[in-house]
Amino acid sequence: QELKAPQDKFPETEILEAGYHSVWLGQKSWNGVAILSKIAKPVISRTTLPGDDEDDQSRYLEVKIEDLIIGCIYLPNGNPVPGPKFDYKMKWFERLDAHAEMLITSGKKVMLVGDFNVMPTEKDVYKP
Repeated sequence: QELKAPQDKFPETEILEAGYHSVWLGQKSWNGVAILSKIAKPVISRTTLPGDDEDDQSRYLEVKIEDLIIGCIYLPNGNPVPGPKFDYKMKWFERLDAHAEMLITSGKKVMLVGDFNVMPTEKDVYKP
């Protein structure tokens, strides 16, 4: 799930002692994702969404655990609207949509989880 830790500060030892295998993609300040598993050590298959080789934000981590593919997402929030952050979010959504379609049509078991930063109604906002 979403984390706020640089790559070298992730508490891997403590998580392993708690009985979980972990993989993570950390970044200083605001971005980062991690996946924990009690079943087996996740095998990383992707650390970015396809479609933008210059995107260096740690927002997507895809792993395989046995026969399951898991994509962990921390989608940009896009505020303020309009603006470059919102434009980045919409382009990120387009890349996610294209990659999700490819995963789903592959016939493999797939889960896409995480923080999608989508607030369709006032009830979805912490302080409306």
